[in-house]
Amino acid sequence: MLAVARHTPPACPPPLLNGYPPDRFMRLPEVINTTGLSRSSIYDYISRDAFPSQISLGGKNVAWLASEVNEWMNTRIAARNEESRP
Repeated sequence: MLAVARHTPPACPPPLLNGYPPDRFMRLPEVINTTGLSRSSIYDYISRDAFPSQISLGGKNVAWLASEVNEWMNTRIAARNEESRP
C-alpha cells in the first residue's frame, strides 16, 4: 500500500515586519540598501554609537539584527517629525 505523507504547517507563523521576520540577520549590502547609507557612513555611525553594532557570525562574517536597524530608522523618522513641528 502507498503511504501518504502529511505536512502540517506551523500553528502560528512568525510575525513579519516589512515582509521579513523582525529578528533576522541582515548582511551589509542589505543594510546599505535598506538604510540608504554608505558602508563608510554605517561604520562611522557605529564608532560614534549612533547606529546598531554588527554581530559576529564567526570568522570575518558579521550581520545586523533587522529589528535594530528598523528601530534606528524609526527613531530617525520620529526625530525628523519632532523638528518639523511648530
